[in-house]
Amino acid sequence: MDAVDEHAETRSVVHAWYRLARKGQWGSLQDVRKTFPSADQVGGVLIFNVLGGNYRLVCRVSYRSQRLFFKALLTHGEYNRKEWMKWA
Repeated sequence: MDAVDEHAETRSVVHAWYRLARKGQWGSLQDVRKTFPSADQVGGVLIFNVLGGNYRLVCRVSYRSQRLFFKALLTHGEYNRKEWMKWA
């Protein structure tokens, strides 16, 4: 994953997130929050805090097909520019 290579300090956290997310059987944001309490949803995009909120992991979600599509790993500053909203 190129984004993790750009932000090497997130590598172990993102890999741990992936292992948990891969096992998730989510039908709603409430289900996601059972595993990731700070997760938020904007439209069809799930946003996960990484490293105490210093980074945001942005994923497109399809609850119906149980698929999660990684879109970006953003610094807090990049996230605030809201360019990620194109996926929402």
